[in-house]
Amino acid sequence: MPKSDTRPSVIDLFSGVGGLSLGAARAGFRVAASVELDAIASKSHHENFPKTAHLQQDVGTLSGKALLEAAGLRKGQLDGLIGGPPCQGFSLIGRQRDADPRNDLFGHFFRLVAETRPAFYLAENVPGILGTRYEDFIERAMSAIPKSYSRIAPFKVRANLYGAATTRTRVFFIGYDPDRIDPLSRENFDPSNDTKQTFVRDALKGLRDVEPHWQSEAESWRTVGELPKSHFWDRVTNKVPREVGHPDALNLLKKKRLVSGFLGTAHAPETVERFDALRPGEIDRVYRSPRLDPAGFCPTLRAGTGPDRGSYQAVRPIHPKAPRVISPREAARLQGFPDWFVFNPTKWHSFRQIGNSVSPLIAERLLEKLASS
Repeated sequence: MPKSDTRPSVIDLFSGVGGLSLGAARAGFRVAASVELDAIASKSHHENFPKTAHLQQDVGTLSGKALLEAAGLRKGQLDGLIGGPPCQGFSLIGRQRDADPRNDLFGHFFRLVAETRPAFYLAENVPGILGTRYEDFIERAMSAIPKSYSRIAPFKVRANLYGAATTRTRVFFIGYDPDRIDPLSRENFDPSNDTKQTFVRDALKGLRDVEPHWQSEAESWRTVGELPKSHFWDRVTNKVPREVGHPDALNLLKKKRLVSGFLGTAHAPETVERFDALRPGEIDRVYRSPRLDPAGFCPTLRAGTGPDRGSYQAVRPIHPKAPRVISPREAARLQGFPDWFVFNPTKWHSFRQIGNSVSPLIAERLLEKLASS
């Protein structure tokens, strides 16, 4: 750690593009290291967190000693170990697979808690993991946690209650060393009393329509309109943490209001006609996706599958006004990402990155409570 940097440090396992990392940085932490096996996701994380040490490695093969060394830390210096182990084996959306090898990574997270001894840990997963069929699995995985740690019972969080425009629900596992963190309870992580709801129409404000032929990275940079003042809009345009952000993206937003991610999708004429006839909230009979309700919330944005599962593009919601599916930047807004945050310049990878991410709005709220304890 640089001598002049007194911020507490976290390491983000299974970091993806960095939803948890961004929340941690905004809560006052230094993201000392990121571990992500997927090369494309790791590259995007590096673009947004250029000062973070990046390990493109299987967490299951990583020791606590090697992890701390990569982060420039010694045992006892790590403040938080955070991460979202792959959740497809537990997902209620897809096929639940008890034998899915990715399930083992959940246990490796807690093994590394034991090996690195952070002041706290925070792990995120899908609601399906709380099913009765996984009770023994969870207990075995968490048995690795040092007995001295205080464990908060896992709890569900809905993103729209924390200011995002999506009902995406996730489960969080939080624990801490009582010698280093003041006593905490589940209620400490509730939304702030002054949190205002953000509806679809609010989240998409200032974004221009997308043309079907905008397919290249160069074409995806477009201007955004002026935005009102509020907590949500401050997080969309400002609150850039120290050493976070792609310099070019930050500069283009500040000086020219240019933002990336305006990638279009070319639909067949009959599809456009069908989408155009849909009412808000109505599900298209062929595409099996809803038209977003401007006065409602977006359902969970799905990530699609990786190369190991056929590389299928996830079904995307239909825009509330235009007869098309949403663009990556619109998805990012709905998930609560700032306009200066960059994703892979292809639709497939950018939607995977956004769909796999924790909303930064949730991450910031949960981690700021840990930072202040």
